[in-house]
Amino acid sequence: MTVIPVEKKVLSENQRIAASLRDRFEDHGTLCLNLISSPGSGKTTLLEQTLGGFRPEERVAVLTGDLQTENDAKRLARYGFPVQQITTGGVCHLDGKMIERALERWSLDAIDLLFIENVGNLVCPSSYDLGEEAKIVLLSVTEGEDKPLKYPSIFAKSELLVLTKVDLLPHVPFKMEEARANARLVHPGIEILELSCATGQGLEEWRTCLSRRRETALQRICAARA
Repeated sequence: MTVIPVEKKVLSENQRIAASLRDRFEDHGTLCLNLISSPGSGKTTLLEQTLGGFRPEERVAVLTGDLQTENDAKRLARYGFPVQQITTGGVCHLDGKMIERALERWSLDAIDLLFIENVGNLVCPSSYDLGEEAKIVLLSVTEGEDKPLKYPSIFAKSELLVLTKVDLLPHVPFKMEEARANARLVHPGIEILELSCATGQGLEEWRTCLSRRRETALQRICAARA
């Protein structure tokens, strides 16, 4: 059985790169957030809404991962901020080396907030630390409220759960309170937001959450340097 040692070696190397990335983010005061979800839950649409709310002078960038195509990067680039597509060619997650290579094209001195839109998958991305400040998991109401129980690893490792497409609640059998309870069963301290990019519900709370996380990260970095 050689699978386990190989997997451990791969993850160990990824941890080394992730630690280096985390140090770089902290040295430059860059808040890095890693968005993870099933395909179609609304990551790209949420990022479109998010970028649309920033002023042009704000220093925001996005790395977006996908198996094939640069469709997501093209959508996000319309908002005028730096965007790179990482096409994995079939790999079901982003890893630290991919992030490291993508960042060779940018200076973190010019980026205060970096979003990573991971490959649509609730399983593989949970195993790969990308040096991010926090993982954020999205779950749409068109999926099952039992997803936190079926895919506990990503919910346990995420600091924030964004319940998306809540405008569709009258049309789907999604049990919101059960979804919240399942998420907190897996991760009692997880923060939960309800959001609809179609109606704008929850977007102001989302932006407030981003601002709060950036402020908290900066305070921690400053305290460490003092």
